[in-house]
Amino acid sequence: MAAAGDGPWLDGAAGRLVRPYQVSNGRTRPSTALDLLSHVMATGVTPLGYLGPEHTQALELCRDPVSVAEVAAHLKLPAAVTKVLLSDLVDCGALTTKPPTFHHNPTDRSLLEAVLDGLRRQL
Repeated sequence: MAAAGDGPWLDGAAGRLVRPYQVSNGRTRPSTALDLLSHVMATGVTPLGYLGPEHTQALELCRDPVSVAEVAAHLKLPAAVTKVLLSDLVDCGALTTKPPTFHHNPTDRSLLEAVLDGLRRQL
């Protein structure tokens, strides 16, 4: 049986009923360069033509700026498939993207320790 809120696309015993390659129509490369930390946000433009249910869900998640990784987690899809879906939405003007910005060195030891401390507090 599907868990509450999962809709018809997930089954508790079998997993995802629609395989990821079907969601992206077999495509493995996005047309727009997206990093997992890139932020995407809806523009308010209504996409023309048919979009699948995953496109609609992704667009709803992007009402506020959100990272590609967060969208993938919410959709329960691999990051590569999520990038293809998001690039479709960027191509039709429904999403805008912003590359990740680092105000500090992302490999700075103090920054990494702060992230680790935050994660420990969450557990």
